[in-house]
Amino acid sequence: MYNMVVNKLISAYESFSFQLLLLLLKQDPNTNVFISPFSVAIAFAMVYNGARGTTEQTIAKVLGFKGLNIQEINAANKFLMSIGNNTDTHNQLGFANSLWVRPDISLNNNFVQQLQEAYNSKVANLDFPHPGAAITINQWVEEKTQDKIKQLVTPDDIVNAILVLINTIYFKGTWTYLFDKQKTKEQSFSLPDGSQKSHPMMSQSGQYLYYETEKFQAVSLPYGDRRLSMYIFLPKLSFSIKEFQQLLTVENWRSWIFQFNEMEGDIVLPRFKIEYGKILNDALINLGMGEAFSVDVNFEGIGAGNLTISKVIHKAIIEVNEEGTEAAAATAITMVRSMGFTSKFRMIIDRPFFHAIRDNQTGALLFMGFVFNPVE
Repeated sequence: MYNMVVNKLISAYESFSFQLLLLLLKQDPNTNVFISPFSVAIAFAMVYNGARGTTEQTIAKVLGFKGLNIQEINAANKFLMSIGNNTDTHNQLGFANSLWVRPDISLNNNFVQQLQEAYNSKVANLDFPHPGAAITINQWVEEKTQDKIKQLVTPDDIVNAILVLINTIYFKGTWTYLFDKQKTKEQSFSLPDGSQKSHPMMSQSGQYLYYETEKFQAVSLPYGDRRLSMYIFLPKLSFSIKEFQQLLTVENWRSWIFQFNEMEGDIVLPRFKIEYGKILNDALINLGMGEAFSVDVNFEGIGAGNLTISKVIHKAIIEVNEEGTEAAAATAITMVRSMGFTSKFRMIIDRPFFHAIRDNQTGALLFMGFVFNPVE
């Protein structure tokens, strides 16, 4: 029964992940996008503990919580984060949560207790109008993301805040099979406008989990003991990245992920580093979460009077090189008042592509994004 709850939550987060990613792509077409939908979902799961009435129903609908009670959601999230924090010597994966509250505000004890027990959340008072408040939050985020995310919030973001909830996720993984730096060479990468740029391209040959259709190639590059992998999807030359985006549904993802087979092949992959930051309010409202940002919202369970969500701030970073991948993300919710192919494949990732980092044990999609222009 417990596994059924975890699987149901993973399935819900998968759906939310693709909906959020594709909405952000529509807002900024042909721009590098990199997010941790898992981080956003965990942050909202914490807020959900204080939601009541139609606000509770609204958040549940967007995140796919239907059929799960709050105890099941909290227990499943606790389980996912606990096994996430237990990785092998080649992989580091860590989650951290915090709740910052204005000193003169008293919160519902049950709300605070749930966040501490299920999310291992730090709870601290903070005088938000003080110029040093943003520094305090940012130092905590920087520590939890191993110095990768240095400024999540500005003083203006939190000056009117009653409370701020934050989730961070940090990942550092070494490839199971490292790329040889001696083989990295400058090669052309095709940009969305048809132009080309010279960029360091890594290459290797070996046995990989691989999947190919008439429309795309896909490969799984494992880290460490193979529990975590990066999945890369490269549209074929006859199939544009925009056409691929139309295929990128949660239903297709669930089908594709089970069709990878071991195959010998050659891979050419760009080194890249992407930094992405976005206020997610518009995207979340478009997904149907408008009430959570309105004056008619109901967060009575938090116990701090009439509250509404002011901003959902998300920042994420990924760096991919010959040794592996380092990625981090942070989400802050500020609350204020009111086939048939050859036996050997060759995959040259020299044009825009989709990638995702997946926990193969739980199925959790930790990070995902599109690279249109590999920057270093």
